[in-house]
Amino acid sequence: MALIVQKYGGTSVGSIDYIRAVAKKIIKNRELGQDLVVVVSAMAGETDRLVQLAHSLSQLPNPRELDVLLSTGEQVTIALLSLALLEQGCPARSYTGGQVGIHTDSAHNKARILGIDVSKIRADLAEGKVVIVAGFQGVDEHGNITTLGRGGSDTTAVALAAALQADECQIYTDVDGVYTVDPKVEPEARRLSNVTIDEMLELAGNGAKVMQIRAVEFAGQCDIPVRVLSTFQEGPGTLIANETENLQRAVVSGIAFNRDEAKFLLQGIPDKPGIAAAIFHPLSAAHIEVDMIVQTLGEEGTADLAFTVHQRDFALTLSILEKVAKTINIKRFIYDQAVAKLSLVGVGLRSHAGVAGQMFQVLGQEGINIQLVSTSEIKISVILAEACLEQAVRALHRSFQLGVESKKMVASC
Repeated sequence: MALIVQKYGGTSVGSIDYIRAVAKKIIKNRELGQDLVVVVSAMAGETDRLVQLAHSLSQLPNPRELDVLLSTGEQVTIALLSLALLEQGCPARSYTGGQVGIHTDSAHNKARILGIDVSKIRADLAEGKVVIVAGFQGVDEHGNITTLGRGGSDTTAVALAAALQADECQIYTDVDGVYTVDPKVEPEARRLSNVTIDEMLELAGNGAKVMQIRAVEFAGQCDIPVRVLSTFQEGPGTLIANETENLQRAVVSGIAFNRDEAKFLLQGIPDKPGIAAAIFHPLSAAHIEVDMIVQTLGEEGTADLAFTVHQRDFALTLSILEKVAKTINIKRFIYDQAVAKLSLVGVGLRSHAGVAGQMFQVLGQEGINIQLVSTSEIKISVILAEACLEQAVRALHRSFQLGVESKKMVASC
């Protein structure tokens, strides 16, 4: 009997009617001979509501108490879905992250899963039950509730699939797969039938919101095939799996973007060993993820350093830099919260030159200024003004022929 781990996002369980529909889908899959472990998110909008409640009392809520609050959203959903299944005669049992044995580190609001005790799940599956698990949460070594960050239910699902050695992890959401770009920005976006783990890592890490990046990392490390599907319509979805031999690969598979960027520019820092560590170590200690970093030579033995962080870390980053600036004699630092990151992604970039040149030419023709650039083996990212983002996305989508009716530009791998 196949073992499948399914995850249903907030929009999939956003109302009682939707929860009933999910229960029917689960029962149908179970009748096909599948053992099912189901991970659910909080109902759509619930996490945002809880965050607003916290901020109505505190500008910077205590991270531990915020996790206690946010974890309740998923607890509501697991109970409701279990009740819906039981009402339809399907044996089911729900668990919070702590109850099911999801152990994490102590980095509140962005914890990482360290291990999972699947003994309870296996016992319930042996008894014919559908197991419902709260996504997005776990407990640390001290018994504190922790949460895994936005999109953390994806990570819960893939980590459970790995721990259980499941045949497939299915991510149900409000879209029917992974697209070349967000269809809300570019109506001609095309659904991809398959994406490599490496491509999905870059897409997720650079703003595509279909899956959380940690979930993709788990899938790659444990060789778990993941399929992104729509809760609301039938279809094959998009299969995400480790790369296999394929003679024809798109040079550019997709475009990812992130509006939630903030850029810092430190000018006139001393150009000597240890300065970069003095700047970035305090940020790392505060669990702030620094993204793009560019350093250039300044004047008279100084350098200029630019980097980006997520908007949610802006206030904390600013506070830390104000303290650092006093200790290492930074002449000045400026910041810009009105920027966005845009990335071209594709394994075909490994064997095809000229993509960067084409990208820069298109943006130049559109009158769009590039502020920062970074590259990897299969990705080119730029920072630009947030106001120009959608114009840039549409122009690049056309130029690289990624649309529904376009013939894909391919390269030999």
